[in-house]
Amino acid sequence: MEYGPSPYGVPPSMPHRAWGSRPVRPPARSNVQGRGVIKKSNMEASILMEKAHGLKPPASWRTILYNCGLIVAGSLISVTGMNAVLIPQGLLSGGVVGIAIIIHYLAPAVSVGLMYFLLNLPLMLVGWFQISRRFMYYTILGMVTFSLAASWVRVPAVHIRDPILGALLAGIICGVGGGIILRSLGSAGGLDILAIYFNKRFGLRVGMVITAANAAILLAGAYFFNLEKVLYSVIYVYASSRIIDNVLSGFNRRKVLIIISSRPRDIADHILHTLHRGVTFLKGEGAFSGAEKDVIFTVTTLTELPKVKDIIFEIDPEAFVVVNDTLEVLGKRHGKRRIY
Repeated sequence: MEYGPSPYGVPPSMPHRAWGSRPVRPPARSNVQGRGVIKKSNMEASILMEKAHGLKPPASWRTILYNCGLIVAGSLISVTGMNAVLIPQGLLSGGVVGIAIIIHYLAPAVSVGLMYFLLNLPLMLVGWFQISRRFMYYTILGMVTFSLAASWVRVPAVHIRDPILGALLAGIICGVGGGIILRSLGSAGGLDILAIYFNKRFGLRVGMVITAANAAILLAGAYFFNLEKVLYSVIYVYASSRIIDNVLSGFNRRKVLIIISSRPRDIADHILHTLHRGVTFLKGEGAFSGAEKDVIFTVTTLTELPKVKDIIFEIDPEAFVVVNDTLEVLGKRHGKRRIY
């Protein structure tokens, strides 16, 4: 064995072997702690790689069962509203369900559930290639559950003389069911797939997308039925879309407060230590006085809003407060972005 300069540029501290000699191997690592460090570093590297490439970690069985439960429960509630109120009232609907109901009205022998299943097949391809495999697995469950329930679940019809009340009741029931489904990581098929795709791609609200598509289908339904039924159906579509939005964002609805006060530090300290809510100071300047001010920016819940107001006006009765509604709040202690 030789040490020293190598004709091939090996650093002097590294041994190099003469021609025909056996290679020198480093001593084997025998301590268990070293292997643990290597395994841990490999695990951390794989997690970082998954985050860098946007890969999703495998879901637990608890998460899978939770999402499946939401989809099945929401599908059953939606079918109940459709079979008990919507169809007995002779109302129309939007989306793929609306097309299936129109065909059912024109040909009563054709089941709504069967037509819903057949019309969903091309939309499944859109979801399969444009959204995610996980989303489509849940959506296939929702589509099959809704189709079977629409064909086999029989509920007594709710007879309401006032068609406006009937449209509102159907919208409430179907909206609750649709919102529960969309709170999962899947859907029940239909235009929900396109709504989720537009929400993911362009940030459009799910309820707004569904409402626009429903309006187009209702206009087509006006060709086959009288205008009065279509107008009552518009009430149903609007009510259901509003309920869907409320179910989706109702658990994460927050209020944004912008506070201008002569005692911003005192107000901020009370919000921080009494309500344990985060506070941010924004630098402001009075247009008339030219004086610099610390503007308070904070986010709170609807139930805590009266407490925040009490804190503000007890400290500074002359404070100027602006309260805004929020569509969605994401971040620490407020909500997480759902990945479909």
